[in-house]
Amino acid sequence: MEPVKYELIKPKRLTHGEGNYFFGYYDIPAWNKKGTHHLCHKVNFWKRMPTENDVAEIGMIDVEKSEYIKLDETTAWNFQQGAMLTWNPAAPDDEIIYNIRKDNKYMSVILNIHTGQKRFLDYPLANVDPTGKYGLSINFSRLFNFRPGYGYAGIIDPFYTDNHPKDDGIYLVDLKTGKGKLILSLEYLWEYSNKSLSEDKKIVVNHINFNTNGTRFVFLLRYFNKPNERWGTAVITANTDGTDLYTLYDYSVASHYYWINEKELLIYATHYDGLQLYIWEDKSNKARVVDKEFFINDGHCSISPDKNYILYDSYWDKDGYRNLYIYDIRNKKGITLATYYSYPELETDIRCDFHPRWNREGNAITFDSNHEGQRHIYFMDLKEIISK
Repeated sequence: MEPVKYELIKPKRLTHGEGNYFFGYYDIPAWNKKGTHHLCHKVNFWKRMPTENDVAEIGMIDVEKSEYIKLDETTAWNFQQGAMLTWNPAAPDDEIIYNIRKDNKYMSVILNIHTGQKRFLDYPLANVDPTGKYGLSINFSRLFNFRPGYGYAGIIDPFYTDNHPKDDGIYLVDLKTGKGKLILSLEYLWEYSNKSLSEDKKIVVNHINFNTNGTRFVFLLRYFNKPNERWGTAVITANTDGTDLYTLYDYSVASHYYWINEKELLIYATHYDGLQLYIWEDKSNKARVVDKEFFINDGHCSISPDKNYILYDSYWDKDGYRNLYIYDIRNKKGITLATYYSYPELETDIRCDFHPRWNREGNAITFDSNHEGQRHIYFMDLKEIISK
């Protein structure tokens, strides 16, 4: 298979040399505020699952020079979301945040990239609010048992045999003090969410994200599936302190989402018009289809800073190719940016999804890909397209 099937715009590869480079998820800020540096992970393999002893380098790329700069290392990472590496919203040119494993415990670090000074937080973070005040933490050992590509290898879940423990769940972490507290236990979430289920289930919090002003967050509550059974997903929102829960979506099929503003989010889910990409209003059953003719399959969705474009991708087709898309909301027009080969033997928890990400100006994107025989990070300038 040809590695490149189609390119509307030829991207610039930001990473070079030996090793495999990737950033991770599509909804985490990869760029610093100035737009000069892009965060990344570097590992020395790409065709197997990470073990508890495998190290990932934490680094950043000087975008103008395409130069990689190593900053630290971690053993708390995976190929889908890395170490939840992100810029600190309170210091987006100076500090980064990422997860580590230390003394048989997962925790997180705030690192000053200029001085090397570190502050340690008592919990690993799954998301950081846009104001830089709080983070949300979940059980990455439990998540590893549910979906290894999203959890971390190395620590046994102390609640492994408990379907919905009262001492585990969602934690709110103060980024100044590093301390956290349990705000929503899995036991409470089970009692809140089990109305449509006829049997007891083992549940886990999968993806979790603050809205655009940090006043509420959304999370996917999923139950462990039996062999040959798909897990069910409930989509729930809550205030920052865990109060005022609202079920957007009961246990069924729901996948990737992205906050548009503090009250609305994009989400690929089943609703009144079937399985579609919807714009869904928080604390409401109001949802509208974006474009049922274009968004026919699940993808990693994000909206541009000016709210005029949706960035999207696809999983592999029968020939092993993935597509990268941009969608013009005002003109209801979708454009294929590129089509690349994706190695079929990696289409498990070690797959290399594009996970496309906007820069802060909204005129360029980056994405991960392995079409050149290694994992690399690519930059694509969209000024010509979005100016039309």
